[in-house]
Amino acid sequence: MRADAALVAVPGAGQNTGMTTDTAPLLDCVERLTGSQPAWTILWLHGLGADGNDFAPIVPDLVRPGWPALRFLFPHAPVRPITCNGGMRMRGWYDIIDLSADNLFNRADEAGVLQSVAQVEALIAREAERGIPPERVILAGFSQGGAVTLAAGMRRTTPLAGLIALSTYVPAMHKAEAAFQAGAERQPLFMAHGRFDPVVPFVAGEQSCALMQRLGFQVEWKQYPMQHQVCMEEIRDLGDWMQALFAGATR
Repeated sequence: MRADAALVAVPGAGQNTGMTTDTAPLLDCVERLTGSQPAWTILWLHGLGADGNDFAPIVPDLVRPGWPALRFLFPHAPVRPITCNGGMRMRGWYDIIDLSADNLFNRADEAGVLQSVAQVEALIAREAERGIPPERVILAGFSQGGAVTLAAGMRRTTPLAGLIALSTYVPAMHKAEAAFQAGAERQPLFMAHGRFDPVVPFVAGEQSCALMQRLGFQVEWKQYPMQHQVCMEEIRDLGDWMQALFAGATR
């Protein structure tokens, strides 16, 4: 597993499919392969201020013997000013206007979220061109990346293989049901959160999980005694969930 992995930067251009949005250019990505002929793609979105390299090291800890060959894509979010950080420019999937607890589910710049959803859809479309259809694409994200994952997932008219949302929340929750597309709930969903998260409060994850369940999603919900981070127990649980997903696809 570790010896087979290759790490390369992948630029490109393409257009989005799977939902009605404007054409979006392809983002540059870090790409890691676990075999020479990948049959599945894991598209993983980083958090605010990080980049595509942030979660690339997780591959050897996550991937298990016997899994199909995977293509991990870790895109770099665009650089943009972030209002809550004094307008500092950094990589982010959307602007964050307000970090106050009273504005928890409305802190995200909605236009920025939709722009990022379109960019994710463009990458999914490019994977179809490379021979991996949406039903063999898993969309994952941490924090801001997880928010975009949930926003994209509930808008999908063609279901993906699964969704992974870590330490995150549903952006613009009051509009989520209106954005939901019938059939999107067929996508299995893994959600996890730290009970002591000071960045995205645990209650945000709990309430977001409850919303996704109300929309009909089958949610595997996990919580851990950690802050805004990922722990080894979480990686093991995620691996178990992915193992079941791959096993179910071969039946």
